[in-house]
Amino acid sequence: MHLYSFLKLTKLWYFIMFGLLFDNEVLEIIMRTLRMTLTSTFIAFCIGVPLGLLLEKLRFPGKKIVVAVNRTFMATPPVVAGLVVLFMLRREGPFGHYGLLFSLEAMIIAQVLLITPIICGMVHAAATKNGTQIRAFAFTMGANRLQTQILLIRELSNEIFFAAVTGFGRAMSEVGAIMMVGGNIRFHTRVMTTMIALDARRGFFEEAVMLGVVLMVIAFIIQMAAYFLTKRGEKPNENF
Repeated sequence: MHLYSFLKLTKLWYFIMFGLLFDNEVLEIIMRTLRMTLTSTFIAFCIGVPLGLLLEKLRFPGKKIVVAVNRTFMATPPVVAGLVVLFMLRREGPFGHYGLLFSLEAMIIAQVLLITPIICGMVHAAATKNGTQIRAFAFTMGANRLQTQILLIRELSNEIFFAAVTGFGRAMSEVGAIMMVGGNIRFHTRVMTTMIALDARRGFFEEAVMLGVVLMVIAFIIQMAAYFLTKRGEKPNENF
């Protein structure tokens, strides 16, 4: 009886999974999710990494306060970030005339606001821990300022990659902020996480679980692809 129930459940999941992957609406939602997540992660990476390195290098009054503020932003609740973007992009807001509210662009802005402090904080922490030794080594080897900066980035490449992966994971799992500024509009702003939340509320638990599995598989594939591309780009150490 238990085996029959298991086989029946497995068959049901197979048909659900098959139907999901070949449903045009679901495929559109998956592509929209990837476009939103990868774009926001790339923008946050381009902003967060230089800011993290710059924050570690500069010496100025109030630096500890700036670092503390950034660490606070690293734990920003998604609904707070969504609320900020909502006020900025609403019709009465300072950027309301652009008409970006309830669009994919608004969702990307909310995600960038969320994950940029995370990437910045992680890069700053790694540079604070190892930056002094790396610069000292570069100085002894006669490197100029540009060469020293390149060496610093190369030596912190693993930490920078981990920061990017962390930011990507946060963007991939985001619901609250993008729901507020995107509205979960069908065929327009609906993404995988908001669809999972909607299916769970409607009681379609099998579809919600399978979408969650698809989401995890996509995240795994992207992160592994990024990992292998990073490793492929590394040059072997000539000293060994």
